[in-house]
Amino acid sequence: MNAMPEAKILGITLGGASDKTQAQAVIHLLRRLLGDRSRDFIVSVNRTLSDDGLDVCELRSTKNNQVVAIGSTGVALAAGIHNYLKYYCHCHVSWSGDQLDVPRPLPQLAGVLRISTQHRFRYYQNVCTQSYSTVWWDWPRWQREIDWMALNGINLPLAFNGQEALWQQVYMSLGLSKKELEEFFTGPAFLAWNRMGNLFEWAGPLPQSWHIKQLSLQSKILDRMRAFGMIPVLPAFAGIVPHGLAHLFPQANVTKLGPWSHFNCSYSCASVLDPRDPLFQRIGSLFLSQVVKEFGTDHIYNTDTFNEMIPSSSDPTYLASVSHAIFTTMTSVDAKAVWLMQGWMFVNNPEFWKPPQVQALVRGVPLGRMIVLDLFADSVPMFPHTQSFYGQPFIWCMLHNFGGNTGLFGAVERINSGPFEALHFPNSTLVGLGVAPEGIGQNPVVYELMTEMAWRQEPVNLSEWASLYAARRYGSQEASLPAAWQLLFRSVYNCTIPGYKSHNHSPLVRRPSLKMHTDVWYDPADVYKAWMLLFSVASSMVSVETFRYDLVDVTRQVIELLTTEYYKEIRDTFQKLPDLLQARGVLVYGLLPDLDKLLSSNVHFLLGAWLEQARSLAVDKQEAQLYEVNARNQITLWGPDGNILDYANKQWAGLVQDYYLQRWDLFMSTLVGCLERGQPFSQDAFNQAVLQVEKDFVYNHIKYPAQPSVDTYTVARLIFLRYYPDIRKRMMRE
Repeated sequence: MNAMPEAKILGITLGGASDKTQAQAVIHLLRRLLGDRSRDFIVSVNRTLSDDGLDVCELRSTKNNQVVAIGSTGVALAAGIHNYLKYYCHCHVSWSGDQLDVPRPLPQLAGVLRISTQHRFRYYQNVCTQSYSTVWWDWPRWQREIDWMALNGINLPLAFNGQEALWQQVYMSLGLSKKELEEFFTGPAFLAWNRMGNLFEWAGPLPQSWHIKQLSLQSKILDRMRAFGMIPVLPAFAGIVPHGLAHLFPQANVTKLGPWSHFNCSYSCASVLDPRDPLFQRIGSLFLSQVVKEFGTDHIYNTDTFNEMIPSSSDPTYLASVSHAIFTTMTSVDAKAVWLMQGWMFVNNPEFWKPPQVQALVRGVPLGRMIVLDLFADSVPMFPHTQSFYGQPFIWCMLHNFGGNTGLFGAVERINSGPFEALHFPNSTLVGLGVAPEGIGQNPVVYELMTEMAWRQEPVNLSEWASLYAARRYGSQEASLPAAWQLLFRSVYNCTIPGYKSHNHSPLVRRPSLKMHTDVWYDPADVYKAWMLLFSVASSMVSVETFRYDLVDVTRQVIELLTTEYYKEIRDTFQKLPDLLQARGVLVYGLLPDLDKLLSSNVHFLLGAWLEQARSLAVDKQEAQLYEVNARNQITLWGPDGNILDYANKQWAGLVQDYYLQRWDLFMSTLVGCLERGQPFSQDAFNQAVLQVEKDFVYNHIKYPAQPSVDTYTVARLIFLRYYPDIRKRMMRE
């Protein structure tokens, strides 16, 4: 069983806001969500409802058709009401739309409905989420997300906005110039990797207006999180410093690391201050003092010292001294400090992080004062290989998404079983579950299932769960809907390949070559059948917001699969000009333009929406251009010269037409030209030519629509009629 359920073991108390404040936060949430129907709920918070620090909510019906709900915290209260809305009212709330046809009167409860969790913490976000998804958000979008967190029981979210403003204050107080800081901070879309020491200056400079706006936004974020009883996780110092610091303090023990990923030292090669150096303690305490002064504290801090970077020594004594020094910096400011550390490095570099190194790092901190995020536990759990992180508390996390990629993906069997395996692991130190995607706003079904696991006592029947999900997501009893979702759950949402990373490697979104990745982890026929089932009821269901999204998303997945099939034909018939020309015609003049048109029918699939969000944060034209280039570069080149090319690929209207399609057109034209001239295809020559196409997109200044421009059903019907016969033939051949 859970060996560390009690909050006091970690020195963390329940949310600091009063019971009344937390209840009021939930009342306002219900008004935003349900409007006048929120009056049907009588809510309160009573922290004495829980006697062990674990959240609980109790609901009962009244004779006048209201529901009385009492929670141990605001989060518990919101999660309990959400459970009732889902399983009694058949309603649905998600990133991609809501279905809130609440029955009138409210369904009666027989006795008391008690919703409880075995997990002290329900963690949310990844440090990369701040760049891949939330970077351009304003307060209304953050408010919606914090509501989503509360409804899904999240009580331990990252809160990283505004920290650069505090770093600016600290470093300028030490004598660094504004120019030196401009050469340190990246542009907004790349700040996640600046914070982790991977990247500097690229896509900058960071405007002063950014600091001011982010500080104001962070204040609102923290106030709302705390009002619900959440525990926001704040940043701490990891030892990454501007290069200019070594000149100011020549006696300091500063080491310059090697390049990160595919960057060179122009924008990479971090300067790392040795945690054992007295200057580390000085800078770390200065920064954390500023954090606590500006943001307050709930005593949990995140910092990741060696994210995708190799320490200067593998000596366990050195590694233990590093973690001890970092933690000492925290406790010098906050005696109750707890260090929340991502465990990604243990997965990313197992050759370095062998058991002695892992043990030394985590045990350099007193037991119970570090929480390790088992970040990729949905694919590569580390707790079984580290004796439950050698006694330190840990959180079992679902990472799920890399780069905010578009594409159906899930590992539902693993999600359904993994948390319970961790809970019952011998001498388990599990203290929570988490969702830690690099990017959000995709595959909402996976996140709904995962967040439910924290409030379940045992695994669910996945087939039944999928059927209930379909019913509440669409508010319909159409038999085709659960049938479609059961097909998806047994195929594209059930990756069982050990260690699989869900980067979207589809040829559609990758730079074309004759050696592209074409394997998938599922039977495409199941996705085709699910698509047919959804389309069979589309004419009557397309008025439902959530159905429209799923019709676009599943049709998009079908086109992604078809693109792979046509690519394989291109690769295999490269020497046959008629076949090559035919495949080119379908791909360049049919499939990809049709996909772009489909995506333009839904606001969640628009490049223009992403770019408009970025430009809206600017105070002048120059800033708007800077932010737009940041936004475009991240989802394409990811660096000046395609350094991490297409890592953050998206299937968005505008991006398909003016980026992916243009690359495929050039590729096909190049292949045809090679055949006509009797010359071999040169990938190197093509890469040089296509890089210019990719760069042209980043700087093309085209304004893309931020609102849907066509009707979803009209385009989906056209695609179905155009490609269904071909798909049927392919299914019959296989």
